[in-house]
Amino acid sequence: MGSKRSYGEACRFAYALDLIGERWALLVVRELLLGPKRFTDLREGLPHASPNILSERLRELEANGVVRRRELPPPAATHVYELTEWGAELEPIVTRLGAWGARSPLPPQSQEIGADSIVLALRSLFDPARANGAEGTYELRVGGDPYAVRVSGGELELSRGPAEDPAVAIAAPDAGTLAAVLTGELPLEQALGSGAVEIEGGKRDARRFLALFPMPEPCPASEPA
Repeated sequence: MGSKRSYGEACRFAYALDLIGERWALLVVRELLLGPKRFTDLREGLPHASPNILSERLRELEANGVVRRRELPPPAATHVYELTEWGAELEPIVTRLGAWGARSPLPPQSQEIGADSIVLALRSLFDPARANGAEGTYELRVGGDPYAVRVSGGELELSRGPAEDPAVAIAAPDAGTLAAVLTGELPLEQALGSGAVEIEGGKRDARRFLALFPMPEPCPASEPA
């Protein structure tokens, strides 16, 4: 850790970047926001990070108290990585940063997105005003992997795993298809008609659910000087 680069400032913002500002570090945090993951799961969620870089980021985050490694009992007998209580406090920061990025006047160059990423994006897009009086549990399935989404009291809860008695379940073959439906790029009726997605439950409930996550208006591009 002695050779690790530092901004060398007492400013707490600069120090925070010393802790989590290395490339891939915040994306590792993102991957762990919905719960523990094995190294192979992290590799799947971050396919462009080499195993060596990912291992280095995990060591640094563990040394900095953001992440811890835990051994699962038999029969699993494997290690998982999870956020510490302090590390989990980064969730609203990651969420707000995602919301800020969604308003960029320039679209991202890549359309690639992971399942955890699109589910976590719901927190950035969630509009409590639209959820006024709405109470319910929903399930999203991405390539067969279920995620539970609970709306209660104008608040949103997300977790990996199946939802208990969901009002509606929306299943997509991959995260990109689900993202297209959530953003409105692929209208629900068109997605259902083409077989791109399937739902269990009523279309009305599905539409009410999707309406809770409006896409923000992008910030206008600045005029050239």
